[in-house]
Amino acid sequence: MELWRTLLDSAIVLPTAIHWRKSMRRATGRHVTSRALELLGTFDVNHPYLTLSQMAARANMPPATAHRLAADLEAWGALERDRLHRYQIGTRLWEAGQLAPIPTRLREIALPYMQDMYDKCKENVHFAVRHRLQVLYLAKLSGHQSISILSREGSRLPMHSTGVGKALLAFSSREIIDLYCAQPLERCTRFTIVEPQRLRRELALTRERGYSLTKEEMTLGSCSVAVPVFDANNAVVAGFGIVVHSVNHNLSHFAPLLREKANEISEQMIQKECDPYPGFEHDLPDLPSAGG
Repeated sequence: MELWRTLLDSAIVLPTAIHWRKSMRRATGRHVTSRALELLGTFDVNHPYLTLSQMAARANMPPATAHRLAADLEAWGALERDRLHRYQIGTRLWEAGQLAPIPTRLREIALPYMQDMYDKCKENVHFAVRHRLQVLYLAKLSGHQSISILSREGSRLPMHSTGVGKALLAFSSREIIDLYCAQPLERCTRFTIVEPQRLRRELALTRERGYSLTKEEMTLGSCSVAVPVFDANNAVVAGFGIVVHSVNHNLSHFAPLLREKANEISEQMIQKECDPYPGFEHDLPDLPSAGG
């Protein structure tokens, strides 16, 4: 009888223990991955270089854990170290990021038209999309005569204080506008619109005239004009605009040319909808047949 009880207990306990160990391994794997991503997330535009202790503090993790993860990330190429032995985002991670199809596709389509716009105005030219409730800058062109501004490729800024952001927000759904206006609006300068009802009126005016304007709302000394870029379903997918010195310019003068180039970008987007990497020599993905 004791033998049968022992065998029965083993039949129950052993599979349970094995399942528990497998579950723990899966949980640990997810945990390590998320912690590594948290470590990478400590870098941003204001913190491009970090020491190990700074990374650990910003990720709220023990230094020993940060050291192990940083070593693995460095070995893979996601992190590199500069001459002062500070960590920075690695080249291999940048290479992987360049394969993200949506921003890469939109950027490659927009760049020739951005160049056309720059040739006309010699000022900062922006192409951006909405990511959650922020503006994500996909491309920027500037020159020696361009005013210095905060935006950079890959950076995020508020929507209500930027030209491309207002263009994106004004033509977004009512739900997105309501969600945006329900949050606290950051005051970037003394000219930033931070009152929800006033912002709603500004967005309505933007829709009425077809382009957005800002006057020193993001950075003192600069102003901007931008237009929306639409897809085949007439949904706004991007903002296309310029930033100029706040003196010497009639911003509305640039709106017709911006609108013309935005329409050309839309046409190219529609024509190259199935090409994830326009502008590059590569094999096109297999497309589904007409029958399904």
